[in-house]
Amino acid sequence: MTNAYGTPIWYELVSPDPGASRTFYDAVLGWEIDAESPPGMDYRMIATGNGNVGGVMRLTDEMASGGATPKWLFYIGVEDVDATAAAITAAGGAVLMPAWSIPGIGRMAVVADPQGIPFYIMRGDSDEASTAFDRTDMGKCHWNELVTSDQPSANAFYATLFGWSYPNKMVLPDGRGDYVFIHAGDGEIGATMPRQSPDQPLGWQFYFRAPDIEASAAAVRDGGGTVLLGPHEVPDGDRIIVATDPQGVVFGVVAAGAPA
Repeated sequence: MTNAYGTPIWYELVSPDPGASRTFYDAVLGWEIDAESPPGMDYRMIATGNGNVGGVMRLTDEMASGGATPKWLFYIGVEDVDATAAAITAAGGAVLMPAWSIPGIGRMAVVADPQGIPFYIMRGDSDEASTAFDRTDMGKCHWNELVTSDQPSANAFYATLFGWSYPNKMVLPDGRGDYVFIHAGDGEIGATMPRQSPDQPLGWQFYFRAPDIEASAAAVRDGGGTVLLGPHEVPDGDRIIVATDPQGVVFGVVAAGAPA
């Protein structure tokens, strides 16, 4: 893929019930998740109307017995998966699944940062750029947010491995640390923040763009999910919610704010 090194190129939902996830997310975000999967593996593409944002992979009993849980993950693009995996280990992270290749798709590995937060690294075979992360395109990922137990260590890790920088920040409410913006490639891709309470889940959280935040919030509730936060306005004028799907997976939705 031709995306800049160290930028997000794919999003993946690990779900014990892909059919139920399809019904839920299609309603909340206007996606069109495949009703069927290719033979041999339950993996369903997520279409936005303007390209794919990712896929839904079934959480099998075997995966669950190995410690896997329902969650959203993302893929960070790299040039050399094997070398990056070795560098991750040297930097205090871990390789959770050694590198493997899928013909016509690419080479990838599942890794974790020093705080144990998982993600993929990947070198795609396609000559075309991924558009899974696009802050303005409907249905695509708008923002990548890391909630971590050790923000300085995490920031240093991702800077070392992927060349990220952190030129701007803002103080969180009540002075509970800084919301530190991530610059990768040619722009901002998200932010890191320290855990705000003992019950706040650690990990990467992804915000996907939808047309109407109130409609998305209603669809979350109607579909058996829970709205944890919002709708409320964020500094750039957009409005967001943070929610869980029926399997308890946390995700975010962002939509344009009301006209002035």
